[in-house]
Amino acid sequence: MDTIKSFKGYGKVDPQEEQAFRRKTRKRLFILIISSIILVAVIIAAVTGTLIHRRNNSTSAAVPSSTPTSPASAIKAVCSVTQYPDSCFSTIQSLDTSHSVTDPEDIFKLSLHVALNEISKISSFPRSIISKTNDAKTKAALEVCQTMVDDSMDRLNESISSMDVNQGEKILSVKKIGDLKTWLSTSLTDHETCLDALQEANSTVVLNEVTNIIQNSTKFASNSLAIVAKILGLLGDFNLPVHRRRLLWGENSGFPDWVRGVDRRLLQVTNLVPNVTVAKDGSGDFTTVNAAVQKVPKKSADRFVIYVKAGVYVENVNLDKSTWNVMIYGDGMTKSIISGSLNFIDGTPTFSTATFAVVGRGFIARDIGFKNTAGAAKHQAVALRSGSDMSVFYRCLIDGFQDTLYAHSNRQFYRDCDITGTIDFIFGNAAVVFQNCNIQPREPLANQFNTITAQGKTDVNQNTGISIQKCFMSPLDSLTVDSYLGRPWKNYSTTVIMQTNIGSFLDPIGWTPWITNVDPPSTIFYAEYQNTGLGSSVAKRVTWAGYKPSITTDQASKFTVQSFIGGSDWLPLTDVAFDSTLT
Repeated sequence: MDTIKSFKGYGKVDPQEEQAFRRKTRKRLFILIISSIILVAVIIAAVTGTLIHRRNNSTSAAVPSSTPTSPASAIKAVCSVTQYPDSCFSTIQSLDTSHSVTDPEDIFKLSLHVALNEISKISSFPRSIISKTNDAKTKAALEVCQTMVDDSMDRLNESISSMDVNQGEKILSVKKIGDLKTWLSTSLTDHETCLDALQEANSTVVLNEVTNIIQNSTKFASNSLAIVAKILGLLGDFNLPVHRRRLLWGENSGFPDWVRGVDRRLLQVTNLVPNVTVAKDGSGDFTTVNAAVQKVPKKSADRFVIYVKAGVYVENVNLDKSTWNVMIYGDGMTKSIISGSLNFIDGTPTFSTATFAVVGRGFIARDIGFKNTAGAAKHQAVALRSGSDMSVFYRCLIDGFQDTLYAHSNRQFYRDCDITGTIDFIFGNAAVVFQNCNIQPREPLANQFNTITAQGKTDVNQNTGISIQKCFMSPLDSLTVDSYLGRPWKNYSTTVIMQTNIGSFLDPIGWTPWITNVDPPSTIFYAEYQNTGLGSSVAKRVTWAGYKPSITTDQASKFTVQSFIGGSDWLPLTDVAFDSTLT
């Protein structure tokens, strides 16, 4: 900038020059001020723009750009997690007559109605087909189908009823999600059991007919299961909350947390006061177990206790789906015995051969035995079948040959039990944990082999599988045949053997395929973890893609009582020694 000195050096300034200089300086100062104001305005605008840009980016991160903004796009986003997204979208959209549903929970509820509507349409089809066939085995298989369709409808109705909440409440909690996954898994198992019965009866024509009729119902139930299995992620994507209830666990409690406090005491005390007593010698209220079962109130929330005195009771007992919260106990697993001999060779479907069958929720058995005495030559012959959700078997004997224990469906727990058999003698598609049990393969027919387990998971989203933890595997008698830990029954079969003592009877390869010389699909999950004993080495085990000779602690912990079958209302604290986790 010019100064006075730049004009005349350091001497005195001429007045006219000084006046001209002052005018010039004022003008430049004015320009400078205006420029500064403009510069500040530009800076402010730039900063403001940056802040707005950052805020917009932050908002975009909180609400994904893919978040649906219309009912159709919301339904499509939810259905994208299913195995049948097209049928999911079209059927749910047809029910959304108001075209206003965007919440994943509401979309899930609509999916349940889709599944229920479909199975309701075909609810009487097994009975209608029965009248058209003269084959006894096919008729018997269709009776199983009718039972399974009825049960599937109940599971769907139960799921829908659980979604009813007060206005303003969130529909889903973590616990309820677990319940829904279990019931929908069971619904799919019911469908598969129907088809298994028809296949077993070699009823190819009827099997094909039923398969076509039931396939939509299976798909829609699968869609609902997939949605609820992924619901936590969906709620996150939609920026919606879920109620997370803390699960309470007691160390060394004895049972999963869904056994109520009053039931813990029933499992422990020696001076139980039963509602009714069964005694062969006439010293009780009844001489047969079936007569006592007839006295059980329907769908009672209160525990009904049946005491079975020492003796062998030759009868087939069925506690149907309306018999809730029944407890049956005896004088010891080898003293009070319920015994039967129904079997497949003589014309009974495997499902219906059970000496003792229970479906009603909340069943407990203690100090009692269940036997099927048909023998190895009669092939499939079930001693115990359970489809009871949140059922407990404590200090029980489950004795048979092929298909001894049918852990059919829902959540089950076995503690301190003795289980014997030959082929697939622990099988089914329940979410089931065995702890501290004696698992004892026995001599089958000369041309047979032994497989301890056969797990039946058919859908990737089912929360089912067999978990054997801290048990003891040893032969009941001398074995002269090959024996294996199990074989994969279905495409998603899931079985984990962990922290178990395995005897030297086991073939070193450990497992065998369902079809000889054909590896099972890679979708199975079979694993071993920290087992001991002469048969526990995994050095020569099968090399299937779906078999894991060792898994991490985190992976194994998913199959503990706490993670696999637990829930805050299932088996509360108890005085019985119990491991809710791996330790």
